[in-house]
Amino acid sequence: MRTFEEWEQAEPGVKRKIFAPGTGLMMMEVHFEAGAAGYQHSHPHEQMSYCIRGELEFTIDGTTLLVREGRSVVIPGGARHGVVAKEASVLLDCFTPLREDLLNRD
Repeated sequence: MRTFEEWEQAEPGVKRKIFAPGTGLMMMEVHFEAGAAGYQHSHPHEQMSYCIRGELEFTIDGTTLLVREGRSVVIPGGARHGVVAKEASVLLDCFTPLREDLLNRD
């Protein structure tokens, strides 16, 4: 069974902490080293990402935008997306419905 609020390595230079979910909403904190990337992927869940610190370059369905501290971005379900940290950065990611693919990992 998955434990929550423990740091795990997501990708090189990227670590995340998944918080205990609600019934239809979940969130996680993600830390990026400068230059680290979240690989391009898609999932059916709607995602909102809030930049707590730093600056990140998001690519969403081929459109690139910069998200800085205090700003957020909405990623529609099914959109192909990824991110590159322009500097050391921290995101708060929220998903609905629940990301069972992340929650059911051991």
